[in-house]
Amino acid sequence: MPTPGFPQVRLPLVALLAATCIAGLVQAPAQGADHPADSDRALRRQLQQLTAAPGGPPGAIAVLQRGSRTKVYRAGVAKTGTDRPIKVTDHMRIASTAKAYSGAVALKLVDCKKLRLNDAIGKVLPRLPRAWHRVTLRQLLNHTSGLPDFSADRTFLDLVTKNPRRHFESRRLLDFVAHKPLVFRPGSRYTYSNSDNIAVALMAEAVTGSRYEDLLGELVYHPLRLRDTSLPQGYRMPRPSMHGYDVTPPNPPEDLSEVLSASGVWASGGIISTPKDMTAFVRGYAGGKLISDRTRRQQRKWVNGASEPAGPGKNRAGLALFRYTTRCGVVYGHTGNFPGYTQLIAATPDGKRSLTVSLTTQVNKTTKPDLLRRLRTVEENFVCALLTDR
Repeated sequence: MPTPGFPQVRLPLVALLAATCIAGLVQAPAQGADHPADSDRALRRQLQQLTAAPGGPPGAIAVLQRGSRTKVYRAGVAKTGTDRPIKVTDHMRIASTAKAYSGAVALKLVDCKKLRLNDAIGKVLPRLPRAWHRVTLRQLLNHTSGLPDFSADRTFLDLVTKNPRRHFESRRLLDFVAHKPLVFRPGSRYTYSNSDNIAVALMAEAVTGSRYEDLLGELVYHPLRLRDTSLPQGYRMPRPSMHGYDVTPPNPPEDLSEVLSASGVWASGGIISTPKDMTAFVRGYAGGKLISDRTRRQQRKWVNGASEPAGPGKNRAGLALFRYTTRCGVVYGHTGNFPGYTQLIAATPDGKRSLTVSLTTQVNKTTKPDLLRRLRTVEENFVCALLTDR
């Protein structure tokens, strides 16, 4: 690596990035349908078991909020070699949960009649390849567009491998796949693609004349009072932060917090936030504070498809929102994973109850399938606790 003192990532960066794009210890058993996880001690124990599992995160935090009542569950540490627990004000990379933020911007612009869900790429972004011109905003938001995924492109991955902190021109990320045809006919099937939300952000910029970062501030951060949320271009993390790690036994955890530049993921996963701000976001977003009831009805036209990584229970995809149907009820939200981090944000349809779960290592079906199954069980138990009246 060209930067002096740059940490050597044990897992090949190509594998790490590709895993992000696709998106030991005895497992705590799932609770039965009539026995929801209602014990604080049991929930804390399950988080602790995740951190103790082979390949598990050095730290984990879950924020469960019912109305104005908040409970915080922690396990492990914010940084290895210390005893500092994770705090709700610690910064972290929120990974693909950032796609919900780009969805919030686009759907607000639909409310304002700056965009329509049936607006096509060819109308709003005519410079993009002609083969893509019939793809609509709706199809981008529910991942039925067929756009090839720029972050799986070999040239892109080679550049990241050579210089993980490379600065990309975020608004030209789709150039990496501009020579490629659509993967399938738009609207014919679901495939999760990081290219979708890059195109969404570009459409938002095109119809407003404003930078996407400024639109986030005006349409999302300010209304929901998100004071510690940002979309940077570099690799630095604000302080305080929870450090993210590659955990590959038997090697000790390796810090990946500042390995990669956010410019290479931008609207598809570059946002930095805190558990406190993410809780405020999902309560407002899932609860409809940002968009009209009419637009929300369109947002909740579900198709078959799971978030990446899959969230708790049965997953279905809406417009930049997923429905998670668990044994205890339904919540709306989004997940994400990025080298060093795994995220879940979820809330009830009225936004009055919410759950945020953050881990300090990457967990998905490619890198750690067994741990992902275990994580989904724990997440479902937290959802059951969230939905149980106390």
